[in-house]
Amino acid sequence: MVAITAAMVGELRAKTDAPMMECKKALTEAGGDMLKAEDILRVKLGSKASKAASRITAEGVVTTHIAGCVGAMIEVNCETDFVTKNDDFMAFTNACAKLVAEHNPVDVAALSMLSMGEQTVEEFRSALIGRVGENMSIRRFVRFETPVQLTSYLHGTRIGVMVEFEGDDEQVGKDVAMHIAAMKPVSLSSDQVPADLIEKERSIATQKAIESGKSAEIAEKMIAGSVQKYLKEVSLFNQPFVKNDKQTVEQMLKTANANVKSFAMYVVGEGIEKKQDDFAAEVAAQVAAAKQA
Repeated sequence: MVAITAAMVGELRAKTDAPMMECKKALTEAGGDMLKAEDILRVKLGSKASKAASRITAEGVVTTHIAGCVGAMIEVNCETDFVTKNDDFMAFTNACAKLVAEHNPVDVAALSMLSMGEQTVEEFRSALIGRVGENMSIRRFVRFETPVQLTSYLHGTRIGVMVEFEGDDEQVGKDVAMHIAAMKPVSLSSDQVPADLIEKERSIATQKAIESGKSAEIAEKMIAGSVQKYLKEVSLFNQPFVKNDKQTVEQMLKTANANVKSFAMYVVGEGIEKKQDDFAAEVAAQVAAAKQA
């Protein structure tokens, strides 16, 4: 029997992007024949997507695409941070953002049916899962079409912001996008803060007031004060501008004769429960599975 070396496994992985254990299995089955092992993987990889589909995708990237006054931002998730550095994964994500901007799909299901070369987006995604060996999912996207201007800011690949603004200085829009990524407002103004967030803050403030032992009158003022403070902290226009905290974002925009109409911000994996893996146990399980194969 031909000995399957680490170098052989590495070479096959480099050619196919398949997981190491799959490469070793294919080489073993092929008796060390590299070309035959590639063919074996091509056959087997078609089933990888269904096997990976149940695994949690809490990592991933956010990317944007802007063409004139139309733009899109999308979050595509994967299982591990390693895949976010994969060129094919990034190319897929960027292509999806462009499709959203150009075709305006109503939801992820509609996007998945659009053409990406000779395949649909869903077919391309499944094939990519097979090559990489990790589950991937298109989580969400947002599209802007505006008579004014669009700009975006990406903090690495994990935080993305798109801003719809009007003004003569494009840098102002970029500065606001960077500010949003840093300060994470939930709305433009205080009156646009979602009611459920306000209620949650009021509940916390009420509990604190009760625990303080103050009179009902003072407690009510404490609650109102806490809620007002919260509204200022999470609304964009009321936040101190990150480049000059002596003025609010609203004041900065007024000075620059500019205005922000709307914005969207995505943080990768926000709200997704991550699976806590025991890495040593996972490796041991893979080794045991390989011995049984």
